[in-house]
Amino acid sequence: MNSSGSRPSRIWRNPFIHAPQLTASDKIKIGLMSVTVFPIRLLLVAFFMLLAWPFAFVATVGRSEGVLEPQTWWRRLIDFCLRTVMRAMWFCGGFHWITVKGQRASPAEAPIITVAPHSAYFDAIPVTMTMCSLVTKLESRSVPLWGTLISYIRPVLVFRSDPESRRKTVTEIQRRAGSGGEWPQVMIYPEGTCTNRSGLIQFKPGAFIPGLPVQPVVLRYPNRLDTFTWTWQGPGGLKILWLTLCQVYTNLEIEFLPVYTPSEAEKENPSLFANNVRKVMAKALELPLIEISLEDRDICLAHGPLSIFDLSSLLQFNQLVCRLGLRSRTSDQVLEQLASHARELQGKKLTVTDFAAFLSLPPTDLLSQVHGLFDQTGDGSIDVRHYVIALSTICRPSRSMETLRLAFKMYESESSGEVEERDLASILEVMLGVREVSLDVLFLKLHRPLSPKITYDDFASFLQRHPEFVQHVLDFKNHPRKSCLGHSTDFNGHSRDKDKDE
Repeated sequence: MNSSGSRPSRIWRNPFIHAPQLTASDKIKIGLMSVTVFPIRLLLVAFFMLLAWPFAFVATVGRSEGVLEPQTWWRRLIDFCLRTVMRAMWFCGGFHWITVKGQRASPAEAPIITVAPHSAYFDAIPVTMTMCSLVTKLESRSVPLWGTLISYIRPVLVFRSDPESRRKTVTEIQRRAGSGGEWPQVMIYPEGTCTNRSGLIQFKPGAFIPGLPVQPVVLRYPNRLDTFTWTWQGPGGLKILWLTLCQVYTNLEIEFLPVYTPSEAEKENPSLFANNVRKVMAKALELPLIEISLEDRDICLAHGPLSIFDLSSLLQFNQLVCRLGLRSRTSDQVLEQLASHARELQGKKLTVTDFAAFLSLPPTDLLSQVHGLFDQTGDGSIDVRHYVIALSTICRPSRSMETLRLAFKMYESESSGEVEERDLASILEVMLGVREVSLDVLFLKLHRPLSPKITYDDFASFLQRHPEFVQHVLDFKNHPRKSCLGHSTDFNGHSRDKDKDE
């Protein structure tokens, strides 16, 4: 699979994983704090949360969802009381010093505030300090205590059960943002998920579709020990709360950057607008841009005996497939049908037109880009089996053995059920995202160097006996055993040339 030269996946740190590194002294300190300070802090945090509830409840009684009521003196008083109570709650949680840099713009200047990186539920601190509206799921309002506080800040609600929810959410953001400052500012975390702050992943376009000025806000946690990051793989929410409350204090910096006014081109292209704002925020944070999105999460967290080794080309493929709408329409049954059709072709090379017919799609430029990823020799034709393997890999990243079985069905001999060494190498190159796979060690261990063929059952059994197959048995270009300089971004199930210079 031919990558367009994107950053090799092994150079950046996986943004969806966090593993706190605790020293012996850290563990002793946490142990002491757990039986002394932690219970007191937890009680105080709970007390101030309870104290905030009646203020928020009174302010929301009888309030209309779509109409903004006048900001009377008693509502301003409630707002002040809530900010004070919530600040006291965060103080009791260890956030003694919250440094605020820059100047917050007025709702008329910037109706939308974008906050990044999003890495912890403590990122709610800017919300409680500004009382901006949030974009949140409907179920959040049902959370005891916290749900009432969310209702108070007049959130933009997302109805997950409604297929039109995304469009309605964008429409509501546009309505509020275009009110000329009458509605509270909408605070949005454009990454759409929590990461470990190793870089900024791609922004979702929702905050940028209105084409109105936005104010970027960046968050920093300048602490020696990271106990607060909450990612898809790492400590759970309760453990994070415990570890953070067991710190003497936790620092947070909130910086309001200058308002970003979009150009005409950015107004017409929300993705361009989002990416340019992301660049400004990354520069302020001195962090790299990571060209992946929330939709790539499962691929980045893939596990199993044949988990993806180099993500770069498969991530690029995934983004193209998502833009074509193929990812959402691909089920196990669809994959089986594609594999059956591909087997009938017996490796026949397909042009872009043939490939479009194979997928029952028009031959668009986007489809041509997908086709080009599998053009091994540059002759404008591909082996469609490679496409099916790649599609199965991104749709079922943690079910690699099912992808392997599917691949064997496309390549195996009808009489013996065996796959030749060359074909198995092609399968593994696509599944793992590597180049020039050699299986010499595999067949030596199987005591069949002169008969390099294998069935699915034999290979699956071998993988069970050798769970470190990729690291210790497999050989491929730029394998860590050969070099520590990184991995190629150009890979595919192509013909292996033993005489080719590396």
